[in-house]
Amino acid sequence: KVVGTRPVRPDGADKVMGRANFGADLRLPGMLEGRVKRSPHAHARILGIDTTKARALAGVKAIVTAADFPDLEAIAAEIGEGAATLRDIGRNVLARDKALYVGHPVAAVAATSVEIAEAALALIEVNYEVLPHVIDVEAAMADDAPVLHPDMFTKGVSPTPTKASNIAQKIGLSRGDAAAAFADPTQAEVVVQGRYVTAPVHQGYLEPNACVATAGSDGQYTLWVSTQGHFVVRTLCSRLLNIPLSDLRVIAAEIGGGFGAKTTVYLEPLALEMSRQCGRPVRMVMSRAEVFESTGPTSGGITEVKLAAKRDGTITAAEILMKYQAGAFAGSSVNNAGMCALASYEVANISITGYDVVSNRPKCAAYRAPGSPMAAFAVESLLDEMCRELGLDPLAVRLKNAAREGAKASYGPTYNRIGLVETLEATMAHANLKVPLGPNQGRGVASGFWFNHGGETSVSLAIGEDGTVTVSVGTPDIGGSRASLGMMTAETLGIAY
Repeated sequence: KVVGTRPVRPDGADKVMGRANFGADLRLPGMLEGRVKRSPHAHARILGIDTTKARALAGVKAIVTAADFPDLEAIAAEIGEGAATLRDIGRNVLARDKALYVGHPVAAVAATSVEIAEAALALIEVNYEVLPHVIDVEAAMADDAPVLHPDMFTKGVSPTPTKASNIAQKIGLSRGDAAAAFADPTQAEVVVQGRYVTAPVHQGYLEPNACVATAGSDGQYTLWVSTQGHFVVRTLCSRLLNIPLSDLRVIAAEIGGGFGAKTTVYLEPLALEMSRQCGRPVRMVMSRAEVFESTGPTSGGITEVKLAAKRDGTITAAEILMKYQAGAFAGSSVNNAGMCALASYEVANISITGYDVVSNRPKCAAYRAPGSPMAAFAVESLLDEMCRELGLDPLAVRLKNAAREGAKASYGPTYNRIGLVETLEATMAHANLKVPLGPNQGRGVASGFWFNHGGETSVSLAIGEDGTVTVSVGTPDIGGSRASLGMMTAETLGIAY
């Protein structure tokens, strides 16, 4: 009765009337404005930071550098669909020994006005030793490339290299014997290969990163933030600032877009620490330029694909080489891409190799199934080229090779009902395929795969004595979950939405 209808969203009126409170909208008594000083260099050793003049400026209440934060161990951190260590997250929030990209934060200021905060930034003196930089993924992999991290030795290689490099990790997936299949003329009646290059595209969310932090005299902290995962933000801030988890409350504001990227921290630890220093609330909001130069885009990279097939379109073997940009710190989406690349198909012989490569760019972040679109772009483009060479229907070839219920995925698990075959069959039967194309029109098809992801949440439901039902959910509303949960609750309890 309720699910499947289109009721008014509970957040709809507030958003269209401008009443909804986003990350930068909160105002608290005595609130300060925070700003960040960023490196103008893509790669530079920080020889010293002098904040004396900035601290003497009237209206400046707090200044932080990396010296105000613990240098954490390189242990894995949960940041939604991305990958990073606590040590790297901390060094991305504030550069410690080196600035690793243009826009890398080196200090932050909280002052009584935006103008004073920006004036204070100009008074902070940073002594740099400018170093050679590299931003291209293959150039970063070269033996003579400038090395970002002298303690980075490629993981996944045996024996472990003794020379530091920008290759953080080598990953591999294999099944069967791809080399033998390519060498067998009965298996490789046709062989196609291609090289596909993708850029590190930013998510481009409408609302810039923003937060308001307050540290109480009782040791309790509260953070209001534009985020897709406030549990993740709480955990990271707790660890980066050595605050007990139970003393930090994180409240997700309305969010003006995220697309996976707002599951880590940038401003939040800075605002909390400066509030702790001066005892006043601190608001921080990035400019659009800051968003683009210092928050994570998706991984760019290079994907080389080779496919072998019989003339009836049966794919017999695949070899894939992936070189993915992680940005300044390890953790590109190459592992996801390797698992997703052939997940839509049953291929007996596969060999997938991937490299996670650091370069002097902002640390990458999740973006709409991180890694999968780039892998699908490469594999699906080459599959179309193969179909053209064989003169076969690209939909029919995808159906012939489609992964089915009970099949073992290219990355390991056995599929339950995934619906790919039904989707392809419905597409092939669709009337739109028979519509004649006009001038400058084309028609394309591609298959893709993603695992989905979930983080922590909580929920409570209370029924009042007047029959009113209140559902409290610990999940940020990213595109309508309040309406969906309200509808499911109304359906289940048999009450009006």
